[in-house]
Amino acid sequence: MKEYVGMVGTQVAQVLLMIFSKQAIADGMSSYSFILYSNVLASTILFPLSLIFHRSPDRPPLTFNVLCGFIVVGLFGFLAQIFGYTGVSLSSATLGTTLLNLIPGFTFVLAIFCRMEIMNIKSSTTQAKFIGTIVSIAGAIIMTLYQGPTILPSSLEKEVSNNLLTQASNWVLGGFLLSVDAIFASMYIVSQAIVLKKYPAVIILMFGYCFVCTVLSGVASLIFETDLSSFDLRPKMRLLGILYSGIFGYAFQVTVQSWCVRKRGPLFVAMFHPVGIVISNLIGVIFLGDGFYLGSLLGSIVVVVGFYTVMWGKSKEQKVTMANTSLISKADNAAAPLLADVEEQITHPLQ
Repeated sequence: MKEYVGMVGTQVAQVLLMIFSKQAIADGMSSYSFILYSNVLASTILFPLSLIFHRSPDRPPLTFNVLCGFIVVGLFGFLAQIFGYTGVSLSSATLGTTLLNLIPGFTFVLAIFCRMEIMNIKSSTTQAKFIGTIVSIAGAIIMTLYQGPTILPSSLEKEVSNNLLTQASNWVLGGFLLSVDAIFASMYIVSQAIVLKKYPAVIILMFGYCFVCTVLSGVASLIFETDLSSFDLRPKMRLLGILYSGIFGYAFQVTVQSWCVRKRGPLFVAMFHPVGIVISNLIGVIFLGDGFYLGSLLGSIVVVVGFYTVMWGKSKEQKVTMANTSLISKADNAAAPLLADVEEQITHPLQ
C-alpha cells in the first residue's frame, strides 16, 4: 500500500500547488519566474538528500547515456510545465483540468510502444487496463464539465460557474497547448521509467531533473521575460508560493512520483491524474466550503470504477508474471542436479 499512499499524497500536494501557484501568478509573477524559483529551491533541497540516501559505494555509475537520460527527462518535464501554464492562461482552468486527464491514455499508449505494458487484446488483463483507462478519463470529464443538482450547498457567498467557456479568451489555442502538455507529461513519466531501469537512484534522477529545469527556465526567462518585477518575491504570497512549490510541489511530489514509477510503472502513476480530480473536489468541499453536486458524485464513482479496473488488471498481470517466474525457477532448480549427473558421467564414464 506504500505506493498508493504515496500517490495520494502527491495528488494532494498537486492540488495545493495549483492554489499557491495561481495566487502567486495572480500577484504578478510570470510562469517563467515561478518555475525558475521553484526548481532552484527543489534542486537545493534534493542535492544534499541525494548524497545522503545514495552514498558513494552503493551509487550506480553515472555514465554518458544516463546523463543524456537526465536531460531528456528534464526537457519533457519543463515543456509540460510551460505548455500547461500557457494553455491555462489562454483558456481556462476548467479546460486545463479536463485535457490533462488525457495523460493516462497517452501514457498507456507510450508504455505499450516502449514495451513497459503487455499488449494482448485477447487477454482479460489488457482489456481491463484499456477499459479502465477510458472509464477513468470519462469520469474525470463528467466531474469537470457536468455540475447537476446540488447535493451539499456551498458556504461561499458567490458561486463560480463551471462552464467550459466562462474564463476562455482563446480556448482553441489554449486547448491545443494543453493537449500538447498532456503528451509531454506522458513522455516525462515514461522517460523516467526508462532511465530508472538503468539508473535506479531516484533522488539523484530527480535532482538532475530539477537542475535541468532550472537551466532551461533560466534561459527561457532571459529570452522571453521582459518585466523584471515578476522576479520580485514581494508580496508575501509570492514567497509562500515559491516555498510551498519548491518543497512540496517539486522536491516531495516529483521524488515520490518517480519512486512509484520505479516500483509500479508509468501507467500506475498516470492513473492517479483522474483520481486527483476526486481529491480536489473533496478538499474543496471539506476545507474551502465549495458545493458538492450530482456531477461530482457520478464522476467520482466512474473514476473509482475505472481506477479499480486498471489496478485489478495490473494485479492479475503481476500474479501471472510471478507465477511464470516461479515455474521457470523451479524448472531450473530441478534441471541442475540432472545436468550435474550428466556432467559427472561425461567426466568419469567408468565410475
